[in-house]
Amino acid sequence: MTAAVARIQYAGFWRRALALLLDSLLYTALILPLLVGIYGPGYLNWWLGDSSQLASYGMTDLLITYVAPFVLVIVCWRRWQATPGKLLLDCRVVDARTHQPLSLRQAVIRALGYILSALPFYLGFVWAAIDKRKQALHDKLAGSVVIQVIDDDSDINVAQWRERLGL
Repeated sequence: MTAAVARIQYAGFWRRALALLLDSLLYTALILPLLVGIYGPGYLNWWLGDSSQLASYGMTDLLITYVAPFVLVIVCWRRWQATPGKLLLDCRVVDARTHQPLSLRQAVIRALGYILSALPFYLGFVWAAIDKRKQALHDKLAGSVVIQVIDDDSDINVAQWRERLGL
């Protein structure tokens, strides 16, 4: 019996972009009903008609819309090495040198780096498309990389699958 072999490669720009889109859709699907429940149906009219990305309807809106995602993304990177979108696409955010989990410091720097990556015109994110290690600006700042883990499970038997799945 041989153990499964995992190959690692850097996650490409489009895979990372899709993961970010999935995360954004998931978070919006979770928070929008919550905010409408808190502020009432008028919130939707304000939300859809507001031209400022950084506008806030109130303190609760500010916390749920801006602070919570910042904290949640750090928690996800520290606990699972990925956000839900990255997990779905077999990606992990790791230290660039060691491929070990990010430190808290790296995770905070990477999260703050998202702001810089978005300025101007999301060019810091696009950087991942041309970088040899597929690092975006926030990865460079935090010393992180996003890897795609490819499992070669062709040699795993039924008992090993059951063990892996906790059955």
